[in-house]
Amino acid sequence: MTQPHDPESSPSRPPTSAEEALDIARVEFQPRLPDGTPAPLRVHEFDLGFLVTGVFPPRTDRTAPSPQGGSHVVVSKATGKLGYVPNLPPEVAIDVYRKQYGPHA
Repeated sequence: MTQPHDPESSPSRPPTSAEEALDIARVEFQPRLPDGTPAPLRVHEFDLGFLVTGVFPPRTDRTAPSPQGGSHVVVSKATGKLGYVPNLPPEVAIDVYRKQYGPHA
């Protein structure tokens, strides 16, 4: 489910703010809008890290199939390393990360 990021390209220190987490995430996480332009990013802070998600416009054609797949990235507060979680609502993606990387994982 979640995939750890290559430690060789991870930062040497953990983020201390949402802005720092966003800077770290932007190096590897660059979702695109349907027209190919970069999607805006949103940060959700939680106890273990910062969940970074792409912000996409609402679908206007409900008859077309929904896009499948995708992921969000989490920047660890402890290490600054990146972890990928499925493209789920933020609360669910955070729960997936906690189960994979939390103290009892």
